[in-house]
Amino acid sequence: MEITKEYQKDNLTVIWEPKKCIHAGVCVKTLPRVYNPKATPWITCDNASVEALKRQIDACPSGALTYRES
Repeated sequence: MEITKEYQKDNLTVIWEPKKCIHAGVCVKTLPRVYNPKATPWITCDNASVEALKRQIDACPSGALTYRES
C-alpha cells in the first residue's frame, strides 16, 4: 500500500506521495517557508497562498506533490 500524506489549506488539500519523490528540491527552493524537510510536519501550507501552492505543486517534476480542491 502506498503511503500518502495530506495537508490542508482552506479548500485545497496538498497530497504528498513520498515514494514518488525524486528529491529535486523544487518545492523547497520555490517555497522554503512551506517546505522544510527538517521540520515536523515538513509541509506548512499556511505559509503561502493557495495560488502559490498550486503553482509550486504544478512544477513538481516527479508528481510526488499533487492537490485536490474541495
